[in-house]
Amino acid sequence: MEGDRLPLPPSSEEHSQRSSISSTGPRTLDVVVYLINDTEVRLTVDNLPSATALELHRLVRDALRLPECALEVFSLWLVSPLLEVQLKPKHQPYKVCHQWHELLFRFTSGSEHDICEDEPSLQLRRNVFFPKRKELQIQDEGVLQLLYEEAKYNILEGRYPCDPADCEMLGALVCRLSLGPCDPDRHTACFLKEKLDSFLPSHLCRRGHGLFSALWKRGAQPPAYEQGLLHAYQMVPEDRACEENAALQRHYHAYLQKCHELPYYGCSFFSGEIDKPVQGILHRGGRKAVSVAISLEGVYIIDSKEKHVLLGLHFQELSWDHTFPSEEEHILWLEFDGENEGTAVNKLLKVYSKQAELMSGLIEYCIELNAAAEGATQDLAGSPASPSEPQSPPTRRQHPKLQRQNSVLCSRIQHLSTIDYIDDGKEIRRVKPRRTASFFGRQLSSAPASYSAVRGSENLEQG
Repeated sequence: MEGDRLPLPPSSEEHSQRSSISSTGPRTLDVVVYLINDTEVRLTVDNLPSATALELHRLVRDALRLPECALEVFSLWLVSPLLEVQLKPKHQPYKVCHQWHELLFRFTSGSEHDICEDEPSLQLRRNVFFPKRKELQIQDEGVLQLLYEEAKYNILEGRYPCDPADCEMLGALVCRLSLGPCDPDRHTACFLKEKLDSFLPSHLCRRGHGLFSALWKRGAQPPAYEQGLLHAYQMVPEDRACEENAALQRHYHAYLQKCHELPYYGCSFFSGEIDKPVQGILHRGGRKAVSVAISLEGVYIIDSKEKHVLLGLHFQELSWDHTFPSEEEHILWLEFDGENEGTAVNKLLKVYSKQAELMSGLIEYCIELNAAAEGATQDLAGSPASPSEPQSPPTRRQHPKLQRQNSVLCSRIQHLSTIDYIDDGKEIRRVKPRRTASFFGRQLSSAPASYSAVRGSENLEQG
């Protein structure tokens, strides 16, 4: 969650200090900053209540002996099972900790008991606003290892849905980085099976060893992921003339580069629900739990149970708004082009979440950052090149690889319950010819898009 848009309520002095902070004197406090693998970085900080996230970040960088670029690559986060907050450099973590319960009541649906028991930890994580293209330029092994550990954690936890074949490829790199080069005498399928959940996402491991998996396809054997993992491990390229440190760096890059193919890599994640399509004679519906992933590139709706994408939209492809029609439910609206029985329509998806306000603010901020970056690029492109510096040839934009059929990365519009509407010039109705305008006024204005801002209509059927 992006800290710039975090609306912090007034501080409350009645809450006790949190798990990352303990007192060691009248003005000195011990602070524990956790890495993604639960490694502790212990700091002793003077005058902690007034210390900013940037000041603590510099202390962590010094303790880990990381280069200056680490301040741009990573950020400090406050994280608990109920909420994740990326802190802005000027935020004061100590004061945000004292406001944690108020934040939970405002932005989560946790029970009063869970909220009262919840405590945040201070963590060092990847900065949501650090561009992916800069990662592969990093050469420092410490920074690369931290990025790798975070990406691996998100893959293994199923936060980054990934196709089984790609999971095996990533798992093979984990084997190489943790076990060394493949040794046929030691690294067998049985050896990998004992530690399978250290290399492959847990939901894949469960699917491959459950009772129902054993009965899969009329008694066929369940997928033997350890066999595919072992084969991929054996295929990891090795350069015998290369020193081990250089080899590790190359494998870190390979892992991150593969993760970059996932559109939600580096996203900030939010929890929410969407309506299920009506099914059966009784027209049963209900809601489905989803994760909403937002990055500099777009918005992705991920099925929390099935671990696949339901909808992926770049900012140029959507309009959005945040409303709270009642005191209990906030809604993030996403509008995009689609079809209804072959007719081009406007589609509206409702995401129910108390974090809808935060999602909306992050979308707006990402669009502003993109617009500023595009403006800076245009300024550089318009400036004359120095005679002593030859102009580099224009780079061709790389398109994503052809997606597999039924890939977890493919949008599943048919699994969404949307409001399909058209505008006939008088009122908004449910199906129309090709759109000419957007219902929402909030949209990306500086980049080419098919949406243009119009005033909202009170006739919109919100189903």
